[in-house]
Amino acid sequence: MEVLKKPLLTEKVSQLTEKLNRYAFIVDPRANKIQIKGAIETMYGINVVAVNTMRYVGKLKSRNTKAGPVSGRAAKYKKAIITLKDGETIDFYSTI
Repeated sequence: MEVLKKPLLTEKVSQLTEKLNRYAFIVDPRANKIQIKGAIETMYGINVVAVNTMRYVGKLKSRNTKAGPVSGRAAKYKKAIITLKDGETIDFYSTI
């Protein structure tokens, strides 16, 4: 199971990063906080202070087409907010 799927890079998350040194990731829905913390620490080589998780249910989507209304569901996912030690950062844009 791959714990980390992708980082979230939105305006709201960038405000959290600037003010509180927090980062957001989309993670595997089956992953727990200990697994998420371990994956972040090994991948980025930093110290994680806290992990907060949120589960999102897929929204019901519908649209009208020529063939009639089509309905479905957006995918469900789990989001993790990571708080880092003071002075540590994650650089998503560096080239190695």
